[in-house]
Amino acid sequence: MRSNVSTLACCALVILACAGCGPLPGKPTKADVPLKPRQVRDFALLFSENCSGCHGPEGKGNGARALANPVYLAIANDETLRRVMTHGVPGTLMPPFAESAGGMLTDEQIDILVKGIRSHWAKDDAVAGATPPPYASKTAGDPKRGAEVYTTFCVSCHGPEGKGTEKSGSIVDGSYLALVSDQSLRSTVIAGRPELGHPDWRDCVPGHPMTPEDVTDVVTWLGAQRTKTPGQPYASNHESQTMSAEKTYVRTKSN
Repeated sequence: MRSNVSTLACCALVILACAGCGPLPGKPTKADVPLKPRQVRDFALLFSENCSGCHGPEGKGNGARALANPVYLAIANDETLRRVMTHGVPGTLMPPFAESAGGMLTDEQIDILVKGIRSHWAKDDAVAGATPPPYASKTAGDPKRGAEVYTTFCVSCHGPEGKGTEKSGSIVDGSYLALVSDQSLRSTVIAGRPELGHPDWRDCVPGHPMTPEDVTDVVTWLGAQRTKTPGQPYASNHESQTMSAEKTYVRTKSN
């Protein structure tokens, strides 16, 4: 009897010892340990954490242009996307993202984003055999001719002076133009903003696509509408003092 008890006890000890060699209940696995930011290599997570705030979930736009626009990706090559992500666009809301430029992303992570954007949203037939104007212009535009181009292609939506209509807002507003580069304006004219209902260069006037010269000139005209002091005129010093005195009088009278 004692022998049987001893045998059972030994077996129990062996089983417990073996169980102790396995993972403890509740012990995190490798999958449970959060990655350091530099270790993230998943496109969806990188895009969500770094790009979607401005470019929208799934790249469909959110203030900044939609990156899930096949026409835009047809004119902006991988080197362009990489350069913009790396260095940002000075003078606009697009910051640099590369560690080498003060951002948080490694070169490998930027490459993952570039390849992911291309593989998810580019389409071989995006321009349906047409030849779009080049992404960037190598020649200076003519603002005078640009005004004529504007009248032909843009006035129906943006109004006679570019100050907007019921269809769309002003594109000559000083504050707006202070936040966008000429290249951004050019990209919008060529690729459109489908998330906002803005057509691409082929359909501003159906059956009459814009030429590269048209695009360059109208962008030059738009750039010429910028002011040195966007958001002004502010109230003059005299007006400010008068308004302040009136507010003080009202408060005193109400007391």
